[in-house]
Amino acid sequence: MKKFIIFSLMLFMVSSMAMAQSSSMTDDQVMSFVVKEHNSGTSNSQIVTKLMQRGVDISQIRRVRARYEREAKQGGLDNVSGKASATPSRLRANNGKTRADYAKNTNPSTSTPNATHQDVTNRSNYRVSAESTDNSDEDEYMAIQNEMSSMYPDIEPQKKSSKVFGRDIFNNKSLTFEPNMNIATPQNYRLGPGDAVIIDIYGASQKTIQDTVSPDGTVTIEGYGPVSISGLTVSQANARLRGTVGSRYSSSKIRLTVGQTKTIMVNVMGEVKAPGTYTLSAFATVFHALYMAGGINDLGTLRNIKVYRNNRLVTVVDIYDYILNGKLTGNVRLADNDVIVVGPYDCLVNITGKVKRPMFYEMKKNESINSLLKYAGSFTGDAYKKSVRVNRKTGREYSVYNVEEFDFASFRIADGDSVTVEPILNRYANTVEVRGAVFRPGMYNLGEQVNSVRSLIEHAEGLTEDAFKARAVMHRMKTDRSLEVVSVDVEGIMSGKVADIPLKENDVLFIPTRQDKMNERTITIRGEVLFPGTYKYADNETIEDFVLQAGGLTDKASVVNVNVSRRVSDAKALRPDSLIAQTYTLSLKDGFVIDGTPGFILMPFDEVFIRKSPGYTEQQNVTIEGEVLFAGAYTLTKRNARLSDLFKKAGGSTKEAYLKGARLIRKANDTEKARMEAVLKMQREQQQKNLLQLAASSNSGSNLQQVAESAKNADLEKFNVPDEYPVGIDLSEAIKHPGSDDDLVLREGDRLVVPQYNGTVKINGAVMYANTVGYEKGKRASYYIDQAGGFASDAVKNKAYIIYMNGKVAKVSHGAKVQPGCEIVVPAKLKRKMSVAETMSLGTSMSSIAAMIATIANLSK
Repeated sequence: MKKFIIFSLMLFMVSSMAMAQSSSMTDDQVMSFVVKEHNSGTSNSQIVTKLMQRGVDISQIRRVRARYEREAKQGGLDNVSGKASATPSRLRANNGKTRADYAKNTNPSTSTPNATHQDVTNRSNYRVSAESTDNSDEDEYMAIQNEMSSMYPDIEPQKKSSKVFGRDIFNNKSLTFEPNMNIATPQNYRLGPGDAVIIDIYGASQKTIQDTVSPDGTVTIEGYGPVSISGLTVSQANARLRGTVGSRYSSSKIRLTVGQTKTIMVNVMGEVKAPGTYTLSAFATVFHALYMAGGINDLGTLRNIKVYRNNRLVTVVDIYDYILNGKLTGNVRLADNDVIVVGPYDCLVNITGKVKRPMFYEMKKNESINSLLKYAGSFTGDAYKKSVRVNRKTGREYSVYNVEEFDFASFRIADGDSVTVEPILNRYANTVEVRGAVFRPGMYNLGEQVNSVRSLIEHAEGLTEDAFKARAVMHRMKTDRSLEVVSVDVEGIMSGKVADIPLKENDVLFIPTRQDKMNERTITIRGEVLFPGTYKYADNETIEDFVLQAGGLTDKASVVNVNVSRRVSDAKALRPDSLIAQTYTLSLKDGFVIDGTPGFILMPFDEVFIRKSPGYTEQQNVTIEGEVLFAGAYTLTKRNARLSDLFKKAGGSTKEAYLKGARLIRKANDTEKARMEAVLKMQREQQQKNLLQLAASSNSGSNLQQVAESAKNADLEKFNVPDEYPVGIDLSEAIKHPGSDDDLVLREGDRLVVPQYNGTVKINGAVMYANTVGYEKGKRASYYIDQAGGFASDAVKNKAYIIYMNGKVAKVSHGAKVQPGCEIVVPAKLKRKMSVAETMSLGTSMSSIAAMIATIANLSK
């Protein structure tokens, strides 16, 4: 039933395709589409369906496939076909099938050879099978799927190669063992049906006759008739032609050669990947047939492949003989109906460890360890060659054999053996070593020339200049391979005052340097030098030298107060002292000490401090913007410069200026940023505490989880501290009363903004209609709220406040006066109790505002 449904579907698709418009895809696009879909894992049937849906017909798919195969041949010979030309080619082509042809059919025994039509008389003497050419649509559809496989043979994923030596030799696309079709025809080649023969008559008569041996075994000679040559060798066929046709051409010579050869049918049986009957060239050999059958499977033998002809054993093939020795013994040329039998292996052995090719090997009966080592490429350089270990399955349990090198040739291998070659020991047999303060440290051969401490040092080209000669250490290995230490007086031994010490195997002599005997000595310089930091100490280094080494003094440096601190060290002290450091104060001029000890010598671990001069100040700039005559940046000329001073430098205000609305924007310094961050942190902690209490009172587990997640995320967030903040000022009062509290002292980065007069007042918040109205002098806040329709029902009337243009804020209930450009804000009541999520959202959005207000309030005190 399933096949009927598929068949009906194919009929519908083919009939629909016949009515479809021509394909909009070019041949290149079809080829690219096929490769892309195949790489993505699409099956052949799905690819064909997709192509048909895109208007591609079967003829175009066949055309693309033919083009692909033509390009893949890269200029190779095409199969001989068609009638012979007037000047026929005498070169042969391989008319046997390829491995790709059999890959399209899971049963190669059903394949039939493609007959090559070569009859010059327009009639074929070569029989073909009487198969119907009227294939069903289902057959054609399935054929197209199989044909598409040949469009991408090179992109098929390769199977993991076998670990058995030689088993993958027939899976290499570059090693097909395809026969050379254009060698000289062997004289023992037997003619048969399908062979194309060329008969040359030369001498008194000149003639060339081409024909194909018919199924009856004859060729037809013009003017003479049929001559039977099937079953004869080439030399025998030449003799028969001279004996029969020679009488007609008595003054000429006759020679028969073979053109295109016939195909033969060979049966490959047993442990191969695709056993069956294969159509091969008449020149094909055993290796080519095995390649066509997909190679040997995991059970097949590589050492005992048998070839039968006419029920008799012809030869036995050993693949190892070819791989290791290059011998083709047994790789005979096949004949029609030959049978190749690949039986199961007899003995499979694994060798691991220190050999050049550790893997599985197939062994013949009675082969030895020597043979296995030869197959494995012999030992590596670090192999232990005196013996190998063999693990053997005895039928009931495992046995272990240690085979000595003298028994390698006599110890016979058994199936399932596992042979291990161990590495040599990771130690030295006759060495001593010297390390440290010699010119050539390293290992030396313990022998006649090196046998004592002195001779070892002399072979290492002597001691270095910084060697510590008073004492060296030699590590010696005792008989139980534990270590002992031998003290060495290097100076005494080298001078002859102390007896030399004989060396033993694996002795290690260590000679320290003077630097090894002390901590790394350093000195440090901090402050106003070009390259402050820690430097290596050198004997007799003065403070002047050290300042120069650190790049010299900067412009900020003070030369009248240079400090040096020094460690206090008393190796003989019995109790701690109250004095923990010594300090020295010096003055410099042009890098030299003028007040203190000239040429002050530094000691190891001294620290030098170069202070910043109190008389050094970098330029500090402030900016004034808006309605002044000369807006821009100005440099402060004194430490207590004020708002009024900057206003005067800017030439005063313009006519449009509104001095009461002037505002000051100040850059936050590091101290202020730290305070702001602390306020934000406290505010966030309080918010989380309140939220936890709210969530706990709601008796909701989800609320508690939500608050916990919010707290976790809040810990990961970075506090966003602003770089600037506004400062509330009254510029008009500062100008009227210079030096007063309203006349603030300026600092680096301040920005004073003098706005234009703004004669409006904004009313926002819980009013009936938020509005902007004109300013009327003397009117109270209630008047302007009435201009916005009055209070809304949810207004908190006693909380209304005014935001002035200069940045100040005042509550209406405290008698705050309305000024031009200000904004009246009426807060609203909460209509209902907020949920945890709403409280969290509001707290997050308001946290920065609340923190900023608190910070500004603290800063303005």
